[in-house]
Amino acid sequence: MKLFDAGVNLLDGRFSADEVIQQANDAGVARLCIITTHPNEWDDAYQLYLKYPDICCYTIGVHPHNAKDVNAHGLMQLEQLAQQKGCVAIGECGLDFNRNFSAQETQLSVFEEQLKIAVKLQKPVYLHERDAFEPQIALLRKYIPQLPNGIAHCFTGGVEEAKEYLALGLYIGITGWVCDEKRGESLRNAITCIPHDRLIFETDAPYLFPKTLRPRKRNNEPAFLPHIVEQVSDMLGVPAQQLSKSSFVNTLTLFSID
Repeated sequence: MKLFDAGVNLLDGRFSADEVIQQANDAGVARLCIITTHPNEWDDAYQLYLKYPDICCYTIGVHPHNAKDVNAHGLMQLEQLAQQKGCVAIGECGLDFNRNFSAQETQLSVFEEQLKIAVKLQKPVYLHERDAFEPQIALLRKYIPQLPNGIAHCFTGGVEEAKEYLALGLYIGITGWVCDEKRGESLRNAITCIPHDRLIFETDAPYLFPKTLRPRKRNNEPAFLPHIVEQVSDMLGVPAQQLSKSSFVNTLTLFSID
């Protein structure tokens, strides 16, 4: 299988980027999208792209946890850096009302500003949501008609949430969460209603190690993406090769990569 990991936190301190990229390539994961979540990651992502332009692309954004760390100047910088070569999306952005590391009002404001930037630059949005589905959908409905595309990154919801995102024309990002028998039950129910032309695979590594993969590793990696595809293949009764091909094409389309 030839795969595109549509979301990896390659700048995480637990990783040696060079080793992770090599191991991914050895496993058939030919392309990676580097997720950024904080201004202190933006330049590093660009530098990694310059080092691996045929393998890596990256996002530029502020995770809701870090909304408190960005001001007007930071948002201006975000807009400027998002126009550099290799940047394929605005995000990881959205709302996370689970632990509220940033105040909800701040999250809403910074998320909306990133949506405005995405509209201005005609970049897709790379979305995060936890315990904030209704306010997130409300904001998305306001801006989605003006956006070229978007992905519900690391989707963990159920059938109704999937249908809502699909109705907005979004892609759905599937991770190793689907391999968790307890926490992933809603997602496994929802995956049957996601059209193949809207399904994208990602790891969100080093998080969400697939629980059905042995031996157990400390950190998740892009090299484990084929296992996730195989698990979904078994669930849907669709050949893994077919799913990997459609996901690869979907990811290229989402990110407007030739």
